[in-house]
Amino acid sequence: MSQGEFDIIKRYFQRTSKPSQGVTLGIGDDCAILDLPEGHQLAVTTDSLVSGIHFFEDVDAYRLGYKSLAVNLSDLAAMGATAKWVSLAITLPDINETWLAEFCRGFFTLADKYNVTLVGGDTTKGPLSITVSAKGIVKKGKALTRSNANVGDILCCSGPLGDGGVGLASKVAELQLANSHPFIDALEITEPRLTLASLLVDQASSCIDISDGLTQDLSHILSQSQCRAEIELESLPLSTAMQAEIKHGNITQSQAWQFALTGGDDYELLFTITKQKLALLKPELDKLGLTCFQIGEIKAPVDNTQSLLFTLKQQPIALTLSGWDHFK
Repeated sequence: MSQGEFDIIKRYFQRTSKPSQGVTLGIGDDCAILDLPEGHQLAVTTDSLVSGIHFFEDVDAYRLGYKSLAVNLSDLAAMGATAKWVSLAITLPDINETWLAEFCRGFFTLADKYNVTLVGGDTTKGPLSITVSAKGIVKKGKALTRSNANVGDILCCSGPLGDGGVGLASKVAELQLANSHPFIDALEITEPRLTLASLLVDQASSCIDISDGLTQDLSHILSQSQCRAEIELESLPLSTAMQAEIKHGNITQSQAWQFALTGGDDYELLFTITKQKLALLKPELDKLGLTCFQIGEIKAPVDNTQSLLFTLKQQPIALTLSGWDHFK
């Protein structure tokens, strides 16, 4: 028997569990009704993933469900928000029960990991696309933004860079690798840095997640904070898998840096912080097994000088770079 829209919602998306904190009314009405804790503000982000643009048509459904939520939770992490609720609008070309079950398994695996509740959304028929809107809470006035980086701050990132870009290049056969699996995993399974984000509140001066490439996303911090930055190429964190491909000669050191700077799909946090606060934060990071890599420093703006300077062994080096742009 064919299923209609409401059958799909009830079977795959409406879960029977204990009421979620802050949800007065969830799936089943025209709107969800949510309560905010006193002294908190609502952080909201929305991302759309379109087949053939953001993911390959043959991508594993579990991974697509996981990542469709992860990229939104990464935005909440960049603001220092605690993830709470999510709505999902999904457009399907047809009803494939096996595909839907796996998509939901991936989606809810990540949602359950961070106690995120699906509170509403929409299902329609058409070319495959997924739009997720995630909601989080942050103490009033405590949200991390892109506009407060200060001269002298250390520029840090939360993990290795470039693997997602290499994974994409491998998928479209632009690179021949000894082992492509770690890079494809990095491209298709994204882990939002929500735990780290909770520690950065009151510590970091600015923050953004790296979705379009380090240099492009950093440019937003530099523009809004009216400063410039220097990045040490030798300090860019490269994964064990990336270093192995360099050793095998499948990726040059220069290519690795290009992927790290412009590849996108890393979803690591890029943040600025004082040396003193970073030193105080380090023991807590070590205790939780979280990584933090120092890759540069925030500098004062200088007239007629590029906002971003790259150095190698303390010597300036010229690079031509650009990140992801949907309309270019």
